[in-house]
Amino acid sequence: MRILIIEDDEKLVDQLVRGLDDEGFTVDFALDGISGLNKAATQDFDVIILDGMLPGIDGLAVLAALRQSKQTAVLMLTARDSVEDRVTGLKSGADDYMVKPFAFSELVARIKVLLRRNPSLSSAVNVATILRMHDLEIDLARQRAFRAGKKLDLSAKEYSLLILLIRRQGEVISRAELASQVWSINFESESNVVEVAIRRLRMKIDEPFDKPLLHTIRGMGYILESR
Repeated sequence: MRILIIEDDEKLVDQLVRGLDDEGFTVDFALDGISGLNKAATQDFDVIILDGMLPGIDGLAVLAALRQSKQTAVLMLTARDSVEDRVTGLKSGADDYMVKPFAFSELVARIKVLLRRNPSLSSAVNVATILRMHDLEIDLARQRAFRAGKKLDLSAKEYSLLILLIRRQGEVISRAELASQVWSINFESESNVVEVAIRRLRMKIDEPFDKPLLHTIRGMGYILESR
């Protein structure tokens, strides 16, 4: 399940991305209202975490614009803590409202409540604990990966990279997106951090086995699929 974070506090975004990734969610983010609205309007997300005070356009304006075309669940996460602010946020179309500072465990619980309200997602609210493709399997609860029944010895980054790839199996993911999602960094063309990690991951999940699953799409990115 995909979550979009629209928040201008980069440190908080980094913490949320890492925490929600550990919970098994696929997470994207935007650091201002305009780019956040663009992502929310043009891509499909299951929950949007929205700050109230954003550069460009504020959270309420993002919410109002989004509600013209989409009914994605929105949880406002903001420092605005008055009763009037809460009422305004909920009346504007927010599905839930949390005030900073907050407990991460409560945020996750509220996200799962929002997911339960969506009939198409209610059966997967606790997030699938086993991810599979061909003979590749990831056990999220135990944080272990296997192929053909053999445990794979992965580093933390390799594990995160594999989770992102398997959650979006069959989809080409660019180097820039991998750098953003797994390392929480802006991609620079001269950096080879993604290529190095992909090469190491491929050595562990493909080379010892007959059928390769991780493929390079030249000029575009990488894809995990069974061919």
